[in-house]
Amino acid sequence: MNVHPSAVVSPRAQVGRDCFIGPYVIIGDEVTLGDGVRVESHGVIDGRTTIGDETHLYPFVSIGLASQDLKYRGEPAETRIGKRNRIREFVTIHRGTAGGGMLTRIGDDCLIMAQAHIAHDCQIGDKVIMANAATLAGHVEVADGANIGAYSGVHQFCRVGCEAYVGGYSVVVKDALPFALTAGNHAKCYGLNTTGMKRRDYPKETIDALHHAFRLLLSSKLNTTQALERIHAEIANAPEVKELLRFIETSERGVTK
Repeated sequence: MNVHPSAVVSPRAQVGRDCFIGPYVIIGDEVTLGDGVRVESHGVIDGRTTIGDETHLYPFVSIGLASQDLKYRGEPAETRIGKRNRIREFVTIHRGTAGGGMLTRIGDDCLIMAQAHIAHDCQIGDKVIMANAATLAGHVEVADGANIGAYSGVHQFCRVGCEAYVGGYSVVVKDALPFALTAGNHAKCYGLNTTGMKRRDYPKETIDALHHAFRLLLSSKLNTTQALERIHAEIANAPEVKELLRFIETSERGVTK
């Protein structure tokens, strides 16, 4: 373990093997760092916070501090961050609250770019990308492989589906559909994220099935209920289409169309 002399590391913190803790870093009493974690200068990690192996935290990150929710009363909530994440400069990630399950969670292999904010009780999947200054309000769920563009904001209690792409400077106030391109203020859905699907090597049959599903949802004269019935009847066998259907049918805020 390599700890700079100016760093303040609580003797109660649990620090794994081969960690690097840079100048002026502060590590709180209840923090657990996995093996190979790197914390660059001036980072602050506090609260009941766990950070997985080989995650790299860049200068001036602030992780695990108390929520900005005015209802927060100091309850012993947690922050859990998975393995191999890259969390860039000035990112803020706040612990959970009693009103949201007491946990803010980030999966593995995510890239959180500079100045992004992840508020209390957010649930972030694996391989998520948040570009510069993207902001998640409290209780937001972001599924695996989603990409949220720079300076975008996602309203509290919204969901962003798997492999979704949210364009830069967007304002998302309803659930953003999986596999879709969503952009604007307020955001609208512009159909399947074809470029992203091809980059991830989805087969042509899957892309065609999703194209058909999005045409029924967005371009036909059917209402949402009628479109879902048609999708169930015609193309529901593809796993990705099943996920799209599940996402829409479980939405509480409504979906962005």
